[in-house]
Amino acid sequence: MTAPERHDVIVLGAGPAGEVCAGRLAAEGLDVCVVERELVGGECAYWACMPSKALLRPAQALAEAARIPGARESVTKPVDVEAALGRRDAVIHDLSDDGQLPWLDDRGITLVRGHGRLDGERRVKVGDRVLEAARAVVIAVGSGAAIPPVDGLKEISPWTNRAATTAHEVPRKLTVLGGGAVGCELAQAWATLGSSVTQVEAESVLIPGSEPFASTLLHEASTELGIEIRTGTHAKRAAKDRHGFTLTLQTGDELRSDELLVAVGRTPHTDDLGLETIDLKTGIVTVDDRMRVPSHADWLYAVGDVNGRALVTHAGKYQALVACATIMNRPARAVWDGPLSPRVVFTDPQIAAVGLTLEQALADGVAARAVDADPGRTAGASFVGKGGRTGARIVVDDEREVLIGATFVGPEIAESLHAATVAMVGEVPLRTLAHAIPAFPTRSEVWLRLLEHWVP
Repeated sequence: MTAPERHDVIVLGAGPAGEVCAGRLAAEGLDVCVVERELVGGECAYWACMPSKALLRPAQALAEAARIPGARESVTKPVDVEAALGRRDAVIHDLSDDGQLPWLDDRGITLVRGHGRLDGERRVKVGDRVLEAARAVVIAVGSGAAIPPVDGLKEISPWTNRAATTAHEVPRKLTVLGGGAVGCELAQAWATLGSSVTQVEAESVLIPGSEPFASTLLHEASTELGIEIRTGTHAKRAAKDRHGFTLTLQTGDELRSDELLVAVGRTPHTDDLGLETIDLKTGIVTVDDRMRVPSHADWLYAVGDVNGRALVTHAGKYQALVACATIMNRPARAVWDGPLSPRVVFTDPQIAAVGLTLEQALADGVAARAVDADPGRTAGASFVGKGGRTGARIVVDDEREVLIGATFVGPEIAESLHAATVAMVGEVPLRTLAHAIPAFPTRSEVWLRLLEHWVP
Protein backbone atom coordinates (compact mmCIF):
# COMPACT_ATOMS: atom_id res chain seq x y z
CA MET A 1 0.00 0.00 0.00
CA THR A 2 1.41 3.40 -0.99
CA ALA A 3 1.42 6.38 1.34
CA PRO A 4 -1.80 8.43 1.26
CA GLU A 5 -1.96 11.32 -1.19
CA ARG A 6 -3.49 14.35 0.46
CA HIS A 7 -5.76 16.91 -1.17
CA ASP A 8 -8.20 19.50 0.11
CA VAL A 9 -11.13 18.01 -1.81
CA ILE A 10 -11.66 14.73 -3.64
CA VAL A 11 -14.41 14.62 -6.25
CA LEU A 12 -15.64 11.17 -7.25
CA GLY A 13 -16.81 11.48 -10.84
CA ALA A 14 -15.92 13.88 -13.67
CA GLY A 15 -19.36 14.32 -15.19
CA PRO A 16 -20.97 17.77 -15.43
CA ALA A 17 -21.67 18.06 -11.69
CA GLY A 18 -18.21 16.83 -10.74
CA GLU A 19 -16.54 19.15 -13.24
CA VAL A 20 -18.40 22.18 -11.88
CA CYS A 21 -17.39 21.22 -8.34
CA ALA A 22 -13.76 20.73 -9.24
CA GLY A 23 -13.51 23.88 -11.33
CA ARG A 24 -15.18 26.16 -8.81
CA LEU A 25 -13.18 24.86 -5.83
CA ALA A 26 -9.91 25.05 -7.75
CA ALA A 27 -10.75 28.66 -8.60
CA GLU A 28 -11.15 29.24 -4.85
CA GLY A 29 -7.55 28.11 -4.40
CA LEU A 30 -8.16 24.60 -3.09
CA ASP A 31 -6.12 21.53 -4.04
CA VAL A 32 -8.68 19.38 -5.89
CA CYS A 33 -8.40 15.77 -7.04
CA VAL A 34 -10.92 14.23 -9.43
CA VAL A 35 -11.33 10.47 -9.70
CA GLU A 36 -12.88 9.17 -12.93
CA ARG A 37 -13.17 5.55 -14.06
CA GLU A 38 -14.29 6.34 -17.63
CA LEU A 39 -14.27 9.64 -19.55
CA VAL A 40 -13.90 13.16 -18.24
CA GLY A 41 -17.19 14.79 -19.19
CA GLY A 42 -19.34 11.90 -18.03
CA GLU A 43 -22.54 10.27 -19.23
CA CYS A 44 -24.14 13.44 -20.57
CA ALA A 45 -21.26 14.36 -22.85
CA TYR A 46 -20.67 10.96 -24.43
CA TRP A 47 -23.68 8.67 -24.05
CA ALA A 48 -26.76 10.74 -23.26
CA CYS A 49 -27.65 14.44 -23.69
CA MET A 50 -25.14 15.42 -26.35
CA PRO A 51 -25.19 12.44 -28.74
CA SER A 52 -28.98 12.07 -28.55
CA LYS A 53 -29.45 15.70 -29.59
CA ALA A 54 -26.93 15.21 -32.38
CA LEU A 55 -29.01 12.29 -33.68
CA LEU A 56 -32.25 14.25 -33.43
CA ARG A 57 -31.09 17.51 -34.96
CA PRO A 58 -30.71 16.63 -38.68
CA ALA A 59 -34.35 15.57 -39.14
CA GLN A 60 -35.59 18.46 -37.03
CA ALA A 61 -33.64 20.94 -39.14
CA LEU A 62 -35.09 19.42 -42.31
CA ALA A 63 -38.60 19.52 -40.82
CA GLU A 64 -38.19 23.19 -39.97
CA ALA A 65 -36.92 23.96 -43.46
CA ALA A 66 -39.89 22.09 -44.94
CA ARG A 67 -42.25 24.40 -43.02
CA ILE A 68 -40.84 27.49 -44.74
CA PRO A 69 -41.85 28.33 -48.32
CA GLY A 70 -38.71 29.12 -50.27
CA ALA A 71 -36.70 26.69 -48.17
CA ARG A 72 -38.90 23.63 -48.55
CA GLU A 73 -38.39 23.66 -52.30
CA SER A 74 -34.65 23.22 -51.75
CA VAL A 75 -35.05 20.25 -49.42
CA THR A 76 -34.82 17.42 -51.91
CA LYS A 77 -33.23 14.61 -49.92
CA PRO A 78 -33.89 12.82 -46.62
CA VAL A 79 -31.41 12.77 -43.76
CA ASP A 80 -27.94 11.66 -44.84
CA VAL A 81 -27.46 8.87 -42.30
CA GLU A 82 -23.71 8.54 -42.73
CA ALA A 83 -23.19 12.29 -42.28
CA ALA A 84 -25.56 12.39 -39.30
CA LEU A 85 -23.72 9.58 -37.53
CA GLY A 86 -20.43 11.24 -38.39
CA ARG A 87 -21.59 14.48 -36.83
CA ARG A 88 -22.68 12.55 -33.73
CA ASP A 89 -19.20 11.04 -33.51
CA ALA A 90 -17.68 14.52 -33.75
CA VAL A 91 -19.92 15.79 -30.96
CA ILE A 92 -18.76 12.99 -28.65
CA HIS A 93 -15.16 13.29 -29.89
CA ASP A 94 -15.14 9.63 -30.92
CA LEU A 95 -15.47 8.74 -27.24
CA SER A 96 -12.17 10.41 -26.38
CA ASP A 97 -11.76 12.91 -23.55
CA ASP A 98 -8.38 14.22 -24.71
CA GLY A 99 -9.93 17.62 -25.36
CA GLN A 100 -11.10 17.87 -21.75
CA LEU A 101 -7.74 17.31 -20.12
CA PRO A 102 -6.23 20.78 -20.74
CA TRP A 103 -9.20 22.24 -18.85
CA LEU A 104 -8.15 20.29 -15.75
CA ASP A 105 -4.44 21.04 -16.22
CA ASP A 106 -5.05 24.77 -16.59
CA ARG A 107 -6.78 24.81 -13.21
CA GLY A 108 -4.26 22.65 -11.43
CA ILE A 109 -6.76 19.85 -10.85
CA THR A 110 -5.29 16.38 -10.31
CA LEU A 111 -6.94 13.63 -12.34
CA VAL A 112 -6.77 10.05 -11.08
CA ARG A 113 -7.97 7.44 -13.56
CA GLY A 114 -9.71 4.42 -12.12
CA HIS A 115 -12.59 3.24 -9.99
CA GLY A 116 -12.74 5.12 -6.72
CA ARG A 117 -14.19 3.58 -3.55
CA LEU A 118 -14.66 5.16 -0.18
CA ASP A 119 -12.39 3.60 2.45
CA GLY A 120 -13.57 5.15 5.67
CA GLU A 121 -13.84 8.78 6.67
CA ARG A 122 -12.27 11.21 4.17
CA ARG A 123 -10.44 8.36 2.38
CA VAL A 124 -10.78 7.06 -1.17
CA LYS A 125 -9.00 4.05 -2.68
CA VAL A 126 -8.26 3.83 -6.40
CA GLY A 127 -6.56 0.53 -6.98
CA ASP A 128 -3.46 0.61 -4.76
CA ARG A 129 -3.59 4.39 -4.36
CA VAL A 130 -5.05 5.95 -1.24
CA LEU A 131 -6.33 9.50 -1.34
CA GLU A 132 -7.15 11.55 1.73
CA ALA A 133 -9.31 14.69 1.80
CA ALA A 134 -8.55 17.39 4.35
CA ARG A 135 -11.80 19.23 3.70
CA ALA A 136 -14.39 17.26 1.72
CA VAL A 137 -15.26 14.32 -0.48
CA VAL A 138 -17.91 14.98 -3.12
CA ILE A 139 -19.78 12.02 -4.60
CA ALA A 140 -20.70 12.82 -8.21
CA VAL A 141 -20.72 9.38 -9.80
CA GLY A 142 -24.03 9.76 -11.65
CA SER A 143 -26.40 7.00 -12.68
CA GLY A 144 -26.85 4.22 -15.21
CA ALA A 145 -29.81 2.79 -17.08
CA ALA A 146 -32.18 0.75 -14.95
CA ILE A 147 -33.20 -2.69 -16.19
CA PRO A 148 -36.72 -3.56 -14.99
CA PRO A 149 -37.50 -7.04 -13.60
CA VAL A 150 -38.92 -8.39 -16.83
CA ASP A 151 -38.41 -12.13 -17.27
CA GLY A 152 -35.31 -12.73 -19.38
CA LEU A 153 -34.53 -9.05 -20.03
CA LYS A 154 -31.29 -8.67 -18.10
CA GLU A 155 -29.83 -11.86 -19.55
CA ILE A 156 -30.15 -10.76 -23.19
CA SER A 157 -28.15 -7.51 -22.81
CA PRO A 158 -30.53 -5.08 -24.53
CA TRP A 159 -29.55 -1.64 -25.73
CA THR A 160 -29.50 1.06 -23.07
CA ASN A 161 -28.96 4.75 -23.81
CA ARG A 162 -25.24 4.06 -24.22
CA ALA A 163 -25.58 1.65 -27.11
CA ALA A 164 -28.48 3.58 -28.63
CA THR A 165 -26.61 6.89 -28.77
CA THR A 166 -23.35 5.47 -30.11
CA ALA A 167 -24.51 2.79 -32.60
CA HIS A 168 -23.00 2.92 -36.09
CA GLU A 169 -25.67 0.93 -37.90
CA VAL A 170 -29.38 1.72 -38.20
CA PRO A 171 -31.46 -1.23 -36.99
CA ARG A 172 -34.13 -2.27 -39.46
CA LYS A 173 -36.58 -2.75 -36.58
CA LEU A 174 -36.26 -1.23 -33.13
CA THR A 175 -38.42 -1.75 -30.04
CA VAL A 176 -38.21 0.96 -27.39
CA LEU A 177 -39.34 0.05 -23.89
CA GLY A 178 -40.19 3.30 -22.11
CA GLY A 179 -42.14 6.45 -22.94
CA GLY A 180 -40.22 9.00 -20.92
CA ALA A 181 -37.82 11.61 -22.25
CA VAL A 182 -35.04 9.18 -23.22
CA GLY A 183 -37.41 6.69 -24.84
CA CYS A 184 -39.27 9.34 -26.83
CA GLU A 185 -36.14 11.14 -27.99
CA LEU A 186 -34.37 8.00 -29.14
CA ALA A 187 -37.52 6.56 -30.72
CA GLN A 188 -37.81 9.69 -32.87
CA ALA A 189 -34.08 9.83 -33.57
CA TRP A 190 -33.84 6.31 -34.95
CA ALA A 191 -37.17 6.59 -36.76
CA THR A 192 -35.86 9.60 -38.66
CA LEU A 193 -32.68 7.67 -39.48
CA GLY A 194 -34.67 4.83 -41.04
CA SER A 195 -35.66 2.37 -38.31
CA SER A 196 -39.14 0.91 -38.05
CA VAL A 197 -39.83 1.75 -34.40
CA THR A 198 -42.35 0.39 -31.91
CA GLN A 199 -42.53 2.13 -28.54
CA VAL A 200 -44.02 0.61 -25.39
CA GLU A 201 -45.07 2.60 -22.30
CA ALA A 202 -46.73 1.09 -19.23
CA GLU A 203 -48.60 4.29 -18.40
CA SER A 204 -51.53 5.46 -20.50
CA VAL A 205 -49.59 8.34 -22.12
CA LEU A 206 -46.14 9.29 -23.30
CA ILE A 207 -44.15 11.50 -20.91
CA PRO A 208 -46.23 10.60 -17.85
CA GLY A 209 -46.67 13.51 -15.48
CA SER A 210 -46.80 16.11 -18.25
CA GLU A 211 -49.77 18.28 -19.10
CA PRO A 212 -52.23 16.15 -21.12
CA PHE A 213 -52.07 18.39 -24.19
CA ALA A 214 -48.29 17.99 -24.33
CA SER A 215 -48.50 14.20 -24.28
CA THR A 216 -51.18 14.26 -26.97
CA LEU A 217 -49.19 16.51 -29.30
CA LEU A 218 -46.08 14.37 -28.94
CA HIS A 219 -48.05 11.16 -29.51
CA GLU A 220 -49.49 12.59 -32.73
CA ALA A 221 -46.08 13.75 -33.96
CA SER A 222 -44.35 10.46 -33.20
CA THR A 223 -47.13 8.52 -34.92
CA GLU A 224 -46.74 10.76 -37.95
CA LEU A 225 -43.06 9.76 -38.06
CA GLY A 226 -44.20 6.15 -38.38
CA ILE A 227 -43.59 5.11 -34.77
CA GLU A 228 -46.07 2.51 -33.53
CA ILE A 229 -46.96 3.43 -29.96
CA ARG A 230 -48.31 0.96 -27.42
CA THR A 231 -49.37 2.66 -24.16
CA GLY A 232 -51.03 1.19 -21.10
CA THR A 233 -49.30 -2.17 -21.37
CA HIS A 234 -46.40 -3.86 -19.59
CA ALA A 235 -43.59 -6.01 -20.90
CA LYS A 236 -43.97 -9.56 -19.63
CA ARG A 237 -41.02 -11.43 -21.11
CA ALA A 238 -37.97 -10.83 -23.30
CA ALA A 239 -35.90 -13.23 -25.37
CA LYS A 240 -33.15 -13.19 -27.98
CA ASP A 241 -32.14 -15.61 -30.71
CA ARG A 242 -30.14 -15.46 -33.93
CA HIS A 243 -32.97 -13.56 -35.60
CA GLY A 244 -33.08 -10.77 -33.00
CA PHE A 245 -35.16 -9.81 -29.98
CA THR A 246 -38.70 -10.71 -28.95
CA LEU A 247 -40.57 -8.65 -26.37
CA THR A 248 -43.80 -10.24 -25.16
CA LEU A 249 -46.40 -7.86 -23.75
CA GLN A 250 -48.99 -8.60 -21.08
CA THR A 251 -51.56 -8.55 -23.87
CA GLY A 252 -49.81 -11.56 -25.39
CA ASP A 253 -48.54 -9.59 -28.39
CA GLU A 254 -44.98 -10.34 -29.45
CA LEU A 255 -42.80 -7.54 -30.77
CA ARG A 256 -39.85 -8.74 -32.85
CA SER A 257 -36.95 -6.44 -33.63
CA ASP A 258 -33.28 -6.28 -34.50
CA GLU A 259 -32.57 -4.24 -31.37
CA LEU A 260 -34.39 -3.68 -28.09
CA LEU A 261 -33.80 -0.40 -26.24
CA VAL A 262 -34.63 -0.21 -22.53
CA ALA A 263 -35.30 3.35 -21.34
CA VAL A 264 -37.38 3.08 -18.19
CA GLY A 265 -35.36 5.05 -15.66
CA ARG A 266 -31.98 5.38 -13.97
CA THR A 267 -30.21 3.86 -10.98
CA PRO A 268 -27.33 5.49 -9.06
CA HIS A 269 -23.79 4.15 -9.48
CA THR A 270 -23.36 3.30 -5.80
CA ASP A 271 -23.28 -0.50 -5.79
CA ASP A 272 -19.46 -0.58 -5.52
CA LEU A 273 -18.68 2.78 -3.98
CA GLY A 274 -17.56 1.64 -0.53
CA LEU A 275 -20.52 3.25 1.21
CA GLU A 276 -20.54 0.40 3.71
CA THR A 277 -17.18 1.63 5.07
CA ILE A 278 -18.94 4.71 6.43
CA ASP A 279 -22.15 2.91 7.46
CA LEU A 280 -24.24 3.98 4.46
CA LYS A 281 -26.33 1.75 2.21
CA THR A 282 -26.12 1.53 -1.56
CA GLY A 283 -28.76 3.30 -3.60
CA ILE A 284 -29.58 6.98 -3.53
CA VAL A 285 -27.27 9.05 -1.32
CA THR A 286 -29.63 11.35 0.54
CA VAL A 287 -28.49 14.92 1.15
CA ASP A 288 -29.82 18.06 2.80
CA ASP A 289 -30.41 21.34 0.96
CA ARG A 290 -26.73 22.19 1.29
CA MET A 291 -25.77 18.92 -0.47
CA ARG A 292 -24.33 17.43 2.74
CA VAL A 293 -24.85 13.77 3.63
CA PRO A 294 -26.49 14.25 7.04
CA SER A 295 -24.63 11.50 8.91
CA HIS A 296 -21.27 12.88 7.70
CA ALA A 297 -22.22 16.53 7.19
CA ASP A 298 -18.77 17.86 8.12
CA TRP A 299 -17.03 16.29 5.11
CA LEU A 300 -19.27 14.29 2.72
CA TYR A 301 -21.38 15.71 -0.13
CA ALA A 302 -23.35 14.22 -3.03
CA VAL A 303 -24.39 16.05 -6.19
CA GLY A 304 -26.12 15.09 -9.42
CA ASP A 305 -28.14 11.97 -10.21
CA VAL A 306 -26.66 10.07 -7.29
CA ASN A 307 -28.71 12.05 -4.72
CA GLY A 308 -32.00 11.44 -6.55
CA ARG A 309 -33.32 15.00 -6.27
CA ALA A 310 -33.65 15.66 -10.01
CA LEU A 311 -32.13 13.43 -12.69
CA VAL A 312 -31.18 16.18 -15.12
CA THR A 313 -27.74 17.57 -15.88
CA HIS A 314 -28.59 21.18 -15.14
CA ALA A 315 -29.84 20.31 -11.65
CA GLY A 316 -26.54 18.55 -10.92
CA LYS A 317 -24.55 21.59 -12.00
CA TYR A 318 -26.72 23.83 -9.82
CA GLN A 319 -26.24 21.47 -6.86
CA ALA A 320 -22.50 21.53 -7.44
CA LEU A 321 -22.42 25.29 -6.98
CA VAL A 322 -24.37 24.94 -3.72
CA ALA A 323 -21.98 22.24 -2.49
CA CYS A 324 -18.97 24.41 -3.34
CA ALA A 325 -20.38 27.36 -1.42
CA THR A 326 -21.02 25.12 1.57
CA ILE A 327 -17.49 23.70 1.45
CA MET A 328 -16.18 27.28 1.41
CA ASN A 329 -18.32 28.08 4.48
CA ARG A 330 -20.68 30.40 2.65
CA PRO A 331 -24.46 30.20 3.14
CA ALA A 332 -26.23 28.43 0.29
CA ARG A 333 -29.28 26.21 -0.11
CA ALA A 334 -30.65 24.33 -3.10
CA VAL A 335 -34.36 25.02 -3.44
CA TRP A 336 -34.99 24.61 -7.18
CA ASP A 337 -33.42 21.28 -8.02
CA GLY A 338 -36.33 18.93 -7.31
CA PRO A 339 -39.30 17.77 -9.38
CA LEU A 340 -40.20 21.40 -10.10
CA SER A 341 -36.92 22.13 -11.88
CA PRO A 342 -36.85 22.92 -15.62
CA ARG A 343 -37.16 19.89 -17.91
CA VAL A 344 -37.14 19.54 -21.68
CA VAL A 345 -37.92 16.67 -24.02
CA PHE A 346 -36.00 17.44 -27.21
CA THR A 347 -38.37 15.72 -29.60
CA ASP A 348 -40.25 17.43 -32.43
CA PRO A 349 -42.26 19.10 -31.02
CA GLN A 350 -40.19 19.88 -27.96
CA ILE A 351 -41.86 19.76 -24.55
CA ALA A 352 -40.44 22.31 -22.12
CA ALA A 353 -41.86 22.53 -18.62
CA VAL A 354 -41.13 23.88 -15.16
CA GLY A 355 -43.06 23.66 -11.91
CA LEU A 356 -46.40 21.97 -11.38
CA THR A 357 -48.99 20.75 -13.83
CA LEU A 358 -52.58 21.74 -13.11
CA GLU A 359 -53.36 18.23 -11.89
CA GLN A 360 -50.39 18.24 -9.53
CA ALA A 361 -51.25 21.67 -8.15
CA LEU A 362 -54.85 20.73 -7.45
CA ALA A 363 -53.72 17.48 -5.82
CA ASP A 364 -51.48 19.57 -3.54
CA GLY A 365 -54.50 21.60 -2.46
CA VAL A 366 -53.47 24.79 -4.26
CA ALA A 367 -56.19 27.15 -5.46
CA ALA A 368 -54.83 26.71 -8.97
CA ARG A 369 -56.11 27.30 -12.45
CA ALA A 370 -54.65 26.98 -15.91
CA VAL A 371 -54.42 29.56 -18.67
CA ASP A 372 -53.88 28.21 -22.17
CA ALA A 373 -52.63 29.91 -25.31
CA ASP A 374 -51.01 28.86 -28.56
CA PRO A 375 -47.52 30.11 -29.48
CA GLY A 376 -48.30 28.87 -32.99
CA ARG A 377 -50.75 31.76 -33.37
CA THR A 378 -48.19 34.49 -32.74
CA ALA A 379 -46.57 36.57 -35.45
CA GLY A 380 -43.23 34.98 -34.60
CA ALA A 381 -44.63 31.57 -35.54
CA SER A 382 -44.81 32.76 -39.13
CA PHE A 383 -41.02 32.38 -39.16
CA VAL A 384 -40.19 29.68 -36.59
CA GLY A 385 -42.17 26.47 -36.22
CA LYS A 386 -44.74 27.50 -38.82
CA GLY A 387 -47.54 24.96 -38.93
CA GLY A 388 -45.98 22.76 -36.25
CA ARG A 389 -47.79 21.24 -33.30
CA THR A 390 -47.82 23.89 -30.58
CA GLY A 391 -49.40 24.80 -27.28
CA ALA A 392 -48.69 26.59 -24.00
CA ARG A 393 -50.13 26.54 -20.50
CA ILE A 394 -49.33 28.39 -17.33
CA VAL A 395 -50.60 27.26 -13.94
CA VAL A 396 -51.23 30.04 -11.45
CA ASP A 397 -51.94 30.19 -7.75
CA ASP A 398 -55.08 32.31 -7.68
CA GLU A 399 -54.68 33.25 -4.03
CA ARG A 400 -51.07 34.41 -4.28
CA GLU A 401 -51.32 35.52 -7.93
CA VAL A 402 -47.98 33.97 -8.91
CA LEU A 403 -46.87 31.46 -11.50
CA ILE A 404 -46.42 27.89 -10.19
CA GLY A 405 -46.08 25.98 -13.44
CA ALA A 406 -45.61 26.36 -17.18
CA THR A 407 -45.47 24.08 -20.21
CA PHE A 408 -44.53 25.06 -23.76
CA VAL A 409 -44.82 22.71 -26.73
CA GLY A 410 -43.57 23.37 -30.24
CA PRO A 411 -40.66 23.07 -32.63
CA GLU A 412 -37.48 24.55 -31.15
CA ILE A 413 -39.37 26.06 -28.22
CA ALA A 414 -37.10 25.03 -25.34
CA GLU A 415 -35.49 28.47 -25.20
CA SER A 416 -38.88 29.91 -24.23
CA LEU A 417 -38.79 28.11 -20.89
CA HIS A 418 -36.31 30.27 -19.04
CA ALA A 419 -38.64 33.26 -18.77
CA ALA A 420 -41.13 31.11 -16.87
CA THR A 421 -38.36 29.70 -14.68
CA VAL A 422 -37.16 33.19 -13.73
CA ALA A 423 -40.73 34.28 -12.98
CA MET A 424 -41.27 31.26 -10.72
CA VAL A 425 -37.99 31.45 -8.85
CA GLY A 426 -38.49 35.18 -8.30
CA GLU A 427 -42.16 34.71 -7.38
CA VAL A 428 -42.91 37.68 -9.60
CA PRO A 429 -46.51 38.84 -9.08
CA LEU A 430 -48.55 38.23 -12.21
CA ARG A 431 -49.67 41.86 -12.25
CA THR A 432 -45.98 42.81 -12.43
CA LEU A 433 -45.09 40.09 -14.91
CA ALA A 434 -47.78 41.38 -17.25
CA HIS A 435 -45.61 44.48 -17.79
CA ALA A 436 -42.76 42.39 -19.22
CA ILE A 437 -43.34 43.27 -22.88
CA PRO A 438 -42.40 40.52 -25.35
CA ALA A 439 -40.68 41.61 -28.54
CA PHE A 440 -42.47 41.56 -31.90
CA PRO A 441 -42.44 39.40 -33.95
CA THR A 442 -41.46 36.51 -31.67
CA ARG A 443 -43.28 33.51 -30.28
CA SER A 444 -42.74 35.06 -26.85
CA GLU A 445 -45.83 37.11 -27.60
CA VAL A 446 -47.78 34.11 -26.35
CA TRP A 447 -47.23 35.71 -22.93
CA LEU A 448 -49.62 38.51 -23.95
CA ARG A 449 -52.42 35.96 -24.09
CA LEU A 450 -51.29 34.04 -21.05
CA LEU A 451 -51.20 37.17 -18.86
CA GLU A 452 -53.92 39.38 -20.34
CA HIS A 453 -56.16 38.83 -17.30
CA TRP A 454 -53.58 40.56 -15.08
CA VAL A 455 -52.93 43.61 -17.24
CA PRO A 456 -54.13 46.69 -15.25
